[in-house]
Amino acid sequence: MKKKIKLLFIAVSLCLFITDCFAQQTGKASFYAHRFQGRKMSSGIPYHRDSLTCAHRTLPFGTMLEVINLKNNKKVIVKVTDRGPRYRSRIIDLSYAAAKELGIINQGIAQVEIKEWVFNPFYLPLSIPFDAHGLFINVKSAAETLQNVQINKKTVLK
Repeated sequence: MKKKIKLLFIAVSLCLFITDCFAQQTGKASFYAHRFQGRKMSSGIPYHRDSLTCAHRTLPFGTMLEVINLKNNKKVIVKVTDRGPRYRSRIIDLSYAAAKELGIINQGIAQVEIKEWVFNPFYLPLSIPFDAHGLFINVKSAAETLQNVQINKKTVLK
């Protein structure tokens, strides 16, 4: 009986590990044409070009995906709201806003990597995104900021 439980546990763990390892896809992405503005998508909600949404063939509606443009490493988080893309050579159709974030508007099609996005509660952006001159600065996570902090032990331990 104990051997069966161990074997079952190992099998389930192996399946979860393999599923997690192969959870990302790489392929071509395109974006919706302007003529689809306002039309209902497969999920029943209307398409809006300024929303960060996408179409995927198999993932359930509401799934959040991280899409990475492999050419320039830009990332965007999108929500699956439609079925597609229409062409078999592509793995995802993006909204205009998502395509603009990834920088693929000029090309029309780009090589991307997609994976399911999981909320990370430890990602804390800085509260002030402007520098002393009023220019926008890149927002860093708390972990990135901590890596750059240098502590002078002599001053702190006085």
